[in-house]
Amino acid sequence: MTTEDPIERLIDAFARLPGIGPKTAARLTYYLLRAPSELSLELAEALRALKEDVRYCKRCFNVAYGELCPICADEHRDQRVICVVEEPLDVVALERAGVYRGLYHVLHGAINPLANVGPEQLRIQELVDRVKREDIEEVILATNPNMEGEATALYIARLLHPLGVRVTRLAHGLPVGGDVEYADRHTLARALEGRQVVEG
Repeated sequence: MTTEDPIERLIDAFARLPGIGPKTAARLTYYLLRAPSELSLELAEALRALKEDVRYCKRCFNVAYGELCPICADEHRDQRVICVVEEPLDVVALERAGVYRGLYHVLHGAINPLANVGPEQLRIQELVDRVKREDIEEVILATNPNMEGEATALYIARLLHPLGVRVTRLAHGLPVGGDVEYADRHTLARALEGRQVVEG
């Protein structure tokens, strides 16, 4: 039998989640305390299912409910193009845009020597093996445009070029609706590098 206060225990558990501070954790806890029991039970069941039923796709390492994620299992996707991303949430963002119809490969991070994350901690070798094994024509590197993402993209590009596959990088630059005067120097430099021909 535990003597720990269940309210404090739940507040502490919520506060360990990213983006939730002590006040929000307390607000959520007291909300659940007043809410119907079904809501708490539904939340508990959803958390149980998350840990027991969700796994990683054996092909692309995105989240899955079976051996393959829904994207890898979709035969209507372009099987010759792989978009490499850092995290499963990046897949969600790209899918929400609705403009990409190929496959993905999730690295689960980026090379970051300061955090002791090297290539061997990521799913890079699995990507190389996949390109060798499957009939892949293009690999799109969609890692984040920061120092770690750039280092990861460069490392992967060096591994893939000898395999004869086309390696491309997402363009970086000004966001739609952004003003040039408010853009930082790095963003403007990327926008100029990624400029495209305007057909007249």
